Amino acid sequence: MSIDRADWHYGGEYPEGLPPENGGTHIGMFLAWAIIRDLVGDLHVEESVAALAAVRERRMTGREFLFSECDEKFTEEDLSDLGNAFAADYYPRDEGGFFSDYEATLGGDLPTLYHVDDTWENFDRLAAVLDARFVEWRRVSAR
Repeated sequence: MSIDRADWHYGGEYPEGLPPENGGTHIGMFLAWAIIRDLVGDLHVEESVAALAAVRERRMTGREFLFSECDEKFTEEDLSDLGNAFAADYYPRDEGGFFSDYEATLGGDLPTLYHVDDTWENFDRLAAVLDARFVEWRRVSAR
């Protein structure tokens, strides 16, 4: 089942003139975080060894991984059981979830969230928020 797909973001409000890859930047950042935190699914552990290493070594961004290894689709297969449990609770929420944090952390004065640059600097800013959310989620889930 798809959690998110880059092509879901190309229509409607997608800014004219931006490359379609920008529709996957937010997905790629979450995916890179999951890869670096060892929350990636067995599919990629077995079939994407070189690409996982490239992300961990920052030679490939999460968005590049999304497009090269995931066919632009972020699915449950991409995450471990723990990663899926976290994503199920945090990623799709409208209020206080991933998209709210993404906007608050990287939106700034940009015209749209599709204008966020796919950089490791932006990833680092977002990863700090994701780490905090993950710790909080684990604490609450343990109750």
